[in-house]
Amino acid sequence: MPARKYLNHIDFTHPKFLQQQVENRRIYNLKNCELNIFESYQQAYQVPLSFGDFVITSMVQGKKIMHLEEQPAFEYVPGESVIVPANETMIIDFPEATPDNPTQCIALTVDNAYIRNTLQYLNEHYNSDHAEKSEWRLHFSKYHFDNDADVADTINKLVRICHGSDLGKDIYADLSMKELLVRILQSQHLQKVSDEYAVSSNNSRLHFVLHYIQEHLTEKIAVDTLCKKAYLSRNIFFKWFKEQFGITPLEYINKERIKLAKQLLANNSHSVSQVSIQCGFNDTNYFVRLFKNAEGITPGAYQLICRK
Repeated sequence: MPARKYLNHIDFTHPKFLQQQVENRRIYNLKNCELNIFESYQQAYQVPLSFGDFVITSMVQGKKIMHLEEQPAFEYVPGESVIVPANETMIIDFPEATPDNPTQCIALTVDNAYIRNTLQYLNEHYNSDHAEKSEWRLHFSKYHFDNDADVADTINKLVRICHGSDLGKDIYADLSMKELLVRILQSQHLQKVSDEYAVSSNNSRLHFVLHYIQEHLTEKIAVDTLCKKAYLSRNIFFKWFKEQFGITPLEYINKERIKLAKQLLANNSHSVSQVSIQCGFNDTNYFVRLFKNAEGITPGAYQLICRK
């Protein structure tokens, strides 16, 4: 069972206000972004959609099949988001949409100049790793991803702001949009470095630290050891790691241990307590709580699903 986080329910358009059955659109326009809510009530195929600005889309209900330029087609379901550059056409299929089972998806378009200015500001003021030439930038190779709790919460906040009537909604939306961009950038950066460290653990301090964590997942990992590996003091190490990835070192370690636990649980020869120990957890109850918080079900329930 995936660890993706779902967006909050959004009311569907009242039938008497529907303008079309496929990709019916509601628009909430703000100063630096525009919220679009798309709904489809019947099967349709090869429906084109494009925006003149960078767009963050996230599924709320139903299923689509997405076709992006030079990418294989993929299923797009709730709990997932997709980012698309300006002026790129998405071709969309709606194989299961019906009046009783409509699809619903939000699309947040963001002015390209706003994106550039935000990235420039982050690179100038929030980049503590100058020695390794780390840079804040969007990676469109990581265009399709599961929502984590922070991304889902921030999108939910933006939807709530756009629906509201507060006079300061442009200000609140601006702050939340910056937060969403940072969350996506950090998540992409973590995925990129995680993909690279297995090939070369010496590309940078980040690669070296993540490689060390991966090699010692089943053991006790002391924070002081990580600090030494990074050649940073304890306080600076925590600040540096959180700035790069948006999560603490412990959150990253636990995330990787849960990933390992899922692999071990799929092998039915391991008990939950054995998996807990093999993944570096001394307390099985803590492991169970952590697993349920991440996956929505207990390790035992996950193992039963894998047996089916």
